[in-house]
Amino acid sequence: MPVQHYFKRREPFRIHHGSTNSTRQTVYRRGNVVDISALSRVLKIDTKAKTAIVEPNVPMDRLVESTIKHGLIPPVVMEFPGITAGGGFAGTGGESSSFKYGFFNENVNSVEIVLGNGDIVTASDKENPDLFYGASGAVGSLGITTLLELQLIEAKKYVKVTYHSMRSIPEAIEKVGEEILNPELDYVDGILFSKDHGVVVTGCLTDDLPATTRVRTFSDANDPWYYLHVKEKTLWSVEPITEYIPLAEYLFRYDRGGFWVGASAFEYFKFPFNKFTRWWLDDFLHTRMLYKALHASGQSRNYIVQDLALPFSKAEEFINYTIDSFGIWPMWLCPLRQGRLPTLHPYLSETEADGETLKPMLNVGLWGFGPAQYDKFVAKNRELERKLRGLRGMKWLYAQTYYKENEFWDMYDRQWYSGLRKKYNAESLPSVWDKAKVDPDAQRQAMDSSWPLQCWPLGGIWGLRKAIESREYLIARNSTWKARDVPGQGR
Repeated sequence: MPVQHYFKRREPFRIHHGSTNSTRQTVYRRGNVVDISALSRVLKIDTKAKTAIVEPNVPMDRLVESTIKHGLIPPVVMEFPGITAGGGFAGTGGESSSFKYGFFNENVNSVEIVLGNGDIVTASDKENPDLFYGASGAVGSLGITTLLELQLIEAKKYVKVTYHSMRSIPEAIEKVGEEILNPELDYVDGILFSKDHGVVVTGCLTDDLPATTRVRTFSDANDPWYYLHVKEKTLWSVEPITEYIPLAEYLFRYDRGGFWVGASAFEYFKFPFNKFTRWWLDDFLHTRMLYKALHASGQSRNYIVQDLALPFSKAEEFINYTIDSFGIWPMWLCPLRQGRLPTLHPYLSETEADGETLKPMLNVGLWGFGPAQYDKFVAKNRELERKLRGLRGMKWLYAQTYYKENEFWDMYDRQWYSGLRKKYNAESLPSVWDKAKVDPDAQRQAMDSSWPLQCWPLGGIWGLRKAIESREYLIARNSTWKARDVPGQGR
């Protein structure tokens, strides 16, 4: 049914994208749906202008595969191959290059949007700029993105990666802050394995490979998972360690194992976690499959999956709180350059000494099992949100959000957002609050109606079955981003 039909009848509707990289456990209700899942093509690569015209459901692996053939890549490539360009614009997309280039949407030149009344408009820095900046991060609540023009930068064959071993949390935070000031770096992130073992990872794009150097890859079943490799390389190291990784391999280095979340599947099934079992089950341990299984099994209702952006000055206190309260290891550190305000992205109202430049943020990725009992799980998430707000931090909206509505709008400019909703006829679409919130009562009812999934190991087996039946399984089996398949990225 066309959008105009719903608008004229004043009927609300939602958008079906065909896949999701959100970890919110959605309680689906019958209703009007606009299906845009077929919009998944790369339409044009302009090598002279260094731009790409793409449809919203183009995943990152297909985007990189298309652009790298022309010696170009997007400045920010989200680390999971299945995250889409439209999702990166409408959500919050950041990676290890975001200290330099900002969130994914900061590198979008323009978007085509279908408004809630069916009108088709272009939004950019010069045309409908309020819609352009408002729609980024608004999780599709201001219109339906149908086309994007992306900026591209020159690609290189490799990323020269250096692992800096850290022996304390404050040392790691300080090191990240120092490295993002280095103009020669293209990538900076970090992993905290424990209180006394962290690694800050810096990277530079390069075409030069020393003659005696063997490149390091992470996409084959025989390769190590990236985080385990980094941990092993740096456990007893004091001096920095350098490796060369093919660019496509670096961009999706966390795909196998979904950072380290995939290890939880072994924990859930009480199955040995070793090199052989990771090799044997490799088809099921890529992020497309992990997302599908996580939702189908119902385990996302009991899993902490949060990205939390804070001032650098508050990061140590927050990390120490999570250690005491959740005990989840490892943790991811990712420095982020802020975008302009107002915004629905995480932000800090702090500027540098010039009074204009917004200070960088440090994102902490906290991903692991929470309390098994649902009421305690909700309580721990509420506690996490209170602590975060007390330290002037903000969470990303892809995950569980337990704020009360008044608390939510205390963080964002409701008048600005509501004005955009009214101006661009978006009030028939679910609002950002509707899409981000978790309703504990509705979740509990859903859990009661699907009680067999709460019984070990039925939920996990059901999730595995649904993942195998899904299109994500076929995509994962035929993934094209591996280094050996990408021109100029071979071993």
